[in-house]
Amino acid sequence: MKWFDYSAPRTLDEALDTYASHPHARLLAGGTDLLVQMRAGRKETDLVIDTKRIPELNELHCNGALTLGAAVPCCRIYEDAAVKSAFPALAAVASIIGGIQIQGRASIGGNLCNAAPSADSIPLLIALGATARIVYKGGERSVPVEDFCTAPGQNILQPGELLVSIQIPKPEPHSGSHYLRFIPRNEMDIAVAGAGVAVTLNGGTITAARIALASVAPTPLFVKAAGDALVGQPATEESVNKAALLAKDAAKPISDMRGTADYRRHLCAVLTRRALRAAIVQAQEA
Repeated sequence: MKWFDYSAPRTLDEALDTYASHPHARLLAGGTDLLVQMRAGRKETDLVIDTKRIPELNELHCNGALTLGAAVPCCRIYEDAAVKSAFPALAAVASIIGGIQIQGRASIGGNLCNAAPSADSIPLLIALGATARIVYKGGERSVPVEDFCTAPGQNILQPGELLVSIQIPKPEPHSGSHYLRFIPRNEMDIAVAGAGVAVTLNGGTITAARIALASVAPTPLFVKAAGDALVGQPATEESVNKAALLAKDAAKPISDMRGTADYRRHLCAVLTRRALRAAIVQAQEA
């Protein structure tokens, strides 16, 4: 690994000043992706800025809506009683990102910034209507998570910009969400395909729905048409099957060592169907 300098700012202003003066620095939220990539020579930098000591990036506040700092480790998410109650699917996703040791360092914010098409957290964040709070010297902006990733390993952050937190709105009454993935075996912890969904019911009718997919496009894929097709429809197997087929049709997978494109398309329908069933049951019981 190439040598690099290390900075651990304790305030957001200090981090922004350091980043502004070193636009090619790399930001570290947990390091579980960055350090591996640097060791493999895929990324290089002369300066790593550690964000773990910045209070705003370590905020975890759930009071209906959720504010999730970009550096909050996964273990804090699935151990938080308020998160488990209001956002059980998010807690479940945090518990499957790597092993126990990884979960003590890895963050959802880092997972988002890494922008892997196979990222487990991003489809669920999209389904939940999450937004990314981005701060830069002199201002900030908010971006829907579905617009955050631009290509494999690339995101919308400009030089000097820092992802501070992820904001997830309070779920409506009688809402449910779920994420499912398929992995070939436990030792290969990368999704061949994944589906994140969220639904809201009024009686037996679906009043809102969002669906997103992992590992079947250059970026995590928001399938708006599949969610829209459910709105106003009864929460029946027929409606679920229609949305699952729309998700399958929207997928743009490739073939690689983990699965063929056809297999991935098939999985999109299966996983979307199963995730929707689980989310509907959760909404019915809410």
